[in-house]
Amino acid sequence: VQLQASGGGLVQAGGSLKLSCAASGRAISNYEMGWFRQAPGKERDFVAAITRRGSTPYYADSVKGRFTISRDNRVNTVYLQMTKLEPEDTAIYYCEAGGPYSGGYTYTYHQPSTYDSWGQGTLVTVSS
Repeated sequence: VQLQASGGGLVQAGGSLKLSCAASGRAISNYEMGWFRQAPGKERDFVAAITRRGSTPYYADSVKGRFTISRDNRVNTVYLQMTKLEPEDTAIYYCEAGGPYSGGYTYTYHQPSTYDSWGQGTLVTVSS
C-alpha cells in the first residue's frame, strides 16, 4: 500500500490542523493505521493509531485529549485532527500501515516495527 500524508503547515500555538493520509494500491480496511512524528534531531515517536474498522483508537499521552484519529475506509483515508497545538508538536508527521493483526495489536500499536508501510510525511510547524 502506498501512503501520502498531507495537510501540514504553519500554525500558531493553540491552533488546529487536520492531517489526511490517502492510501492507494490496496484497501486500508486490511490494515491497522498509525501516525508517527519526527522532530529535528529526534527519533520517530508514536502519536496515534486506530484499528482496521476504526473501533479502537490509541494515543500517546502527550496528545491525548488534543488529537483525534479517524478513518474512512470507503475513501481509503486516515485523518488526524489536531487541536490546541503546542510548539512541541512541531515535527514531520507520517502515516503508517501494518497488519492485519489479531488481539496482539493492543500491545504493539505504539511500536514502529508494527508497521511496514509509510510514505512521505507532512511538516507541521507550531509557532509560539
